[in-house]
Amino acid sequence: MRLQTNFMKIAHVSPEFYPAIGGVGQVVRELALRQVREGHEVHVFAPAWDKEKRISPGVEIIDGIHIHRFFYWFKAGNFGTFWPQVFPSLIKGKFDVIHSHLFAHAHFVFSALAAKLSKTRPKHIHTTHCPWSDAHRPLVGKLLMYLSYNIFSRIALKYTDKVILITPWEKEFISKYIGDKRKLVVIPNGMSNVFFKKIKNNDFKKKLGIKNQIVLFFGRLSETKSPDNFVKIAKLVLQKYQEVTFVIRGPDEGMRSIVKNLIGNEKRIILMPETRDREEIAKMYQSSSIYVLPSYREGLPLTIFEAMASGLPIIATPVNGVAYEIKEPENGFLIEHGNNELFKDKIIKLLEDKGLRNKISENNLKKARKYDWDIINRRIMRLYNKNEK
Repeated sequence: MRLQTNFMKIAHVSPEFYPAIGGVGQVVRELALRQVREGHEVHVFAPAWDKEKRISPGVEIIDGIHIHRFFYWFKAGNFGTFWPQVFPSLIKGKFDVIHSHLFAHAHFVFSALAAKLSKTRPKHIHTTHCPWSDAHRPLVGKLLMYLSYNIFSRIALKYTDKVILITPWEKEFISKYIGDKRKLVVIPNGMSNVFFKKIKNNDFKKKLGIKNQIVLFFGRLSETKSPDNFVKIAKLVLQKYQEVTFVIRGPDEGMRSIVKNLIGNEKRIILMPETRDREEIAKMYQSSSIYVLPSYREGLPLTIFEAMASGLPIIATPVNGVAYEIKEPENGFLIEHGNNELFKDKIIKLLEDKGLRNKISENNLKKARKYDWDIINRRIMRLYNKNEK
């Protein structure tokens, strides 16, 4: 069903965008593609980097999306870039909607001010992407976050029409900084339609020479997602249950060499190169038996929904929004970070109990239908409507 709306000129302002690999950029891309198909003019503003190095700034059109990449003045961590050039560009663009992504970063403030000062009086929508965490930061980072949360982001929230939370878990945190709680609306992330479709002649296991069941880790190889713990868990499992192969895949954010060294000569733990190919990713999910996410912290990762849509039981840490989506034992199991022995026990339980895996698989396939990106986009488009309060 197509949502009937008038033509809109829409701006998404994001800390990352393709070819950078990351959850926020993927969300923006999924929304932008659907909005273009509905006949809207869609622009994406992002810093000129791929999360590893700078790339060429400039403007290009990909799949009908107008992409504006800006030279950033400086960068802090994996997301924090400062590119104030977006502010005049948003004002000059004469947009109907400015949709900013990721709370507390400078581009959020610039987006809010641009919406306030622009002659077209665009609606400003902001998606927080669940950044609230006790992540380890240097002193300078802690100072910047304090100033942003308590001064600049408070101001930006005043000039924001709607704030999208991707999980109810966020309400407690953002309520400290926003005056009008009626602005808050919960709309979760979704997943691509490709994950719902069964792939014929899936050759993923054949290419890797795998005959066993697969336990999968798919995500950024960063400290926060604990891929090193996944290897430690895998080795504990292999001491008790040998007929299984563990697969690790994702873009490197400082942990690949550590993971590789931990794997050592163990042939039943495979570290694969990253991929952006959605069909290849779907093949990988559909070839697996269990999805494991042993993260130290998370927002609400897209991989949770992708694994559900692929029918996989999920074993994850109950961090932030994850615990709102995974219920025991309907969707899998929740285990505290660092409890590798219990991770081991639950993995073996699922490997040995096909009936339990199938039951959880049915539950997750059913639940995943609620997170189709077409449904999520329709809900967001209703917020864009100027008559929507």
